Amino acid sequence: MSADGITWVGMDAHKNSIKVAALLPEPAEGVEWSEDTTPEAVRRLGRRLQRVAPGEVRCCYEAGPTGYALQRQLRALGVGCTVIAPSLTPVKPGVRIKTDRRDARKLAELFRAGLLTEVHPPSESDEALRDLCRCRDDVRVDLLRARHRLSKFLLRRHCIYRQSKHHWGSRHLAWLEQLRFDDPVSQATFDSYFLAVQQPEERQLDARLAEFGAQDPYREPVGWLRCFQGIDTVTAVCLVAELHDFRRFHSPRQLMAYVGLVPSESSSGEHERRGSITKSGNRHVRRLLVEAAWHHRHRPALSAPLRARREGQPARVLAIADRAQERLCARYRRMSENGKVHPKTIVAMARELTGYLWAVLHPAAAPPRG
Repeated sequence: MSADGITWVGMDAHKNSIKVAALLPEPAEGVEWSEDTTPEAVRRLGRRLQRVAPGEVRCCYEAGPTGYALQRQLRALGVGCTVIAPSLTPVKPGVRIKTDRRDARKLAELFRAGLLTEVHPPSESDEALRDLCRCRDDVRVDLLRARHRLSKFLLRRHCIYRQSKHHWGSRHLAWLEQLRFDDPVSQATFDSYFLAVQQPEERQLDARLAEFGAQDPYREPVGWLRCFQGIDTVTAVCLVAELHDFRRFHSPRQLMAYVGLVPSESSSGEHERRGSITKSGNRHVRRLLVEAAWHHRHRPALSAPLRARREGQPARVLAIADRAQERLCARYRRMSENGKVHPKTIVAMARELTGYLWAVLHPAAAPPRG
């Protein structure tokens, strides 16, 4: 029996159904039922929870493909709802039976015991910008795959572009438009592959990201991030959209762990073993940080584009950016041997860059030392 009078509710949410398990202060065994996912059914769920619960109601469900719509609907009805990280939910190794009813009951019990980890949900505007950033990344991957398919098809037909060393530019595309095959089947295949290359190129999302990144509340943090070498508008907007609230990271180490840049460890007794990075967390941010860290392999310098991006920015941000460029370039020169760089070097540089980005965007960060 709950001593604080709180009703703990676990929900196993799916596309068309929600299994609900409520642990009431009385009776101790709780109440279970199922609901649909329509807006009317969710409103009915909220009213029923408020009716059966004698006091405060706290709901939870695991993050998944259904997103945060259920949480927003319940909070609009005055019902507290928390989204849980499914990868951090405790699991009993000996349990071999899994049903929606058992999952909902387990979530309610673990939620009451305080053993679940909350996911920080983005606002609707932050989520929309994040989806646009991921859409751009998907378009980039689709374009790369389409180009590979077309180039390998032409190679099998011994159609090789020799006019220049640069491919997929205006001259290369003009050459592709003039290609014709005597075999109608081969021509149909080429047209299909070439159309797949042309379609993603028409969906230029960089300009849209720059447009939204220049608006409030993203203009200020995006401008700060663009002061760093290797981070321009698209990367800055994607970092802000994916992380969306730096106040939830109380230290740079927490941010590094969130993006999976900390080393894994399996130590016991006298044996200590550390492995590669965990790669657990936001892989989009991790990839952007590694790509930005690569740019610091050159000697510290302010190029004309970087100098233009830094105009009008606060002195505190410029000091942190200068410090990051100096330290990361020195680390690269110190850890590289004969021009060869171990992947661990770039990971270490990305981890250090993450600390500088946290110092810029976190409101309680101290000014840089040195």
